[in-house]
Amino acid sequence: MRTRASRLHNRFGSLYVVSGPSASGKTTILREICSDDDIWFSVSATTRSKRHNEVDGRDYFFMTEQDFRSDIEQGKFFEYATVHGNLYGTPREPVMERLRRGIDVALDIDVQGARQVRKTFNNAILIYILPPSREILEERLRGRGTESEESIQRRLEVADSEVCESRLFDYLIVNDDLDESVGDMECIMRARSLAMPDGGVYERWHPKKQKS
Repeated sequence: MRTRASRLHNRFGSLYVVSGPSASGKTTILREICSDDDIWFSVSATTRSKRHNEVDGRDYFFMTEQDFRSDIEQGKFFEYATVHGNLYGTPREPVMERLRRGIDVALDIDVQGARQVRKTFNNAILIYILPPSREILEERLRGRGTESEESIQRRLEVADSEVCESRLFDYLIVNDDLDESVGDMECIMRARSLAMPDGGVYERWHPKKQKS
């Protein structure tokens, strides 16, 4: 997928913030999208325990709570939040470095983090992903086989709370079919790549004559 249209379009990268309940499929969709070199998937840091199939540095940067809080104090996170009793955050410099180079960046973060990003980065594009119904979300959570009953109920309650804040987001993708959802995400990103830059394109269309 080509997201950068031409030299006349924005040279600064676009920041996509993708949120949704656990088991909504947002991470799977983003993995498909970010297999293309045109967009970089930002790996979050977390204090939660690593699951058996996860790899440090690929799925998350797994940190101790002490180290995480030290990085908060040093301002090293683009955003951070407490979710299900664990800390999650996006390292700041890798994101900004790629945006400055004109590379699009995708964040897979919760609603708390999305709210922080919207306050500090007004041009971010916020996308919310949901399954077709609450019942299907519960089926997916149970189907993972990694959650206790208490954890499932807690995640459903968090999902209910987050959906109340869905007006914060710019787009909604209902993830009933993975291929269709990936296509929907690509459409959003392609449209964004064609957006008129702030201030128009006159200077890029008609560069100033170089001084002799």
